[in-house]
Amino acid sequence: MPLTTRRTLLTGGLIAAASGVGLMSLLRSPASAKEMTVEDVLFDPDNPVLGNPEGDVTIVEFFDYQCPYCKANHPPLTEVVEADGNIRLVMKDWPIFGATSVRAAQLTLGAASLGRYEAASNALMETEGKLSAELIDETLEQAGFDVAALDKAYRGERDKWDGLMSRNSEQASLIGLQGTPAFIVGTTLYPGAMDAKALKDAVDRARG
Repeated sequence: MPLTTRRTLLTGGLIAAASGVGLMSLLRSPASAKEMTVEDVLFDPDNPVLGNPEGDVTIVEFFDYQCPYCKANHPPLTEVVEADGNIRLVMKDWPIFGATSVRAAQLTLGAASLGRYEAASNALMETEGKLSAELIDETLEQAGFDVAALDKAYRGERDKWDGLMSRNSEQASLIGLQGTPAFIVGTTLYPGAMDAKALKDAVDRARG
């Protein structure tokens, strides 16, 4: 499918920008006619927020714990966020690589219920290769988590976390994403991996 077609919604919800794709203030689902604003994407109240929650620029990443490009991109992303100090980082769990990806997302969101999302997420981002249930459990245990407690915490707020992942998936579909990673910096979409320089430049453009 041509790139321009992938990036364009029936309502014109995406427009070409100088260095990415700009999100317009209103997104509409062709199937449901449901309206979705940019604020819905950037400020979902259930989504964990890393970095500076009061930051003047938001970076959103749609990701999967089995995506090798997401894992490779995570160190420069976190380095840029930490060095800047004024960036909200919103990690949108979008488990597109099957049941194992869903399980990884469920457990990290369970960690969010316990106030430890970042530690769980970072631990899984440091894994190499394809995940298995055993590797997920081992990784989280080595990071100091009780996997049974994470599962219980997730199930205790299952409606909330399943609803969040469902909205993430719907947003990805409306935006026209074809895979992970995909970033929104400010209100501009950047499909694909971004190195530190590209991220810094995108943040500068968002502030400008």
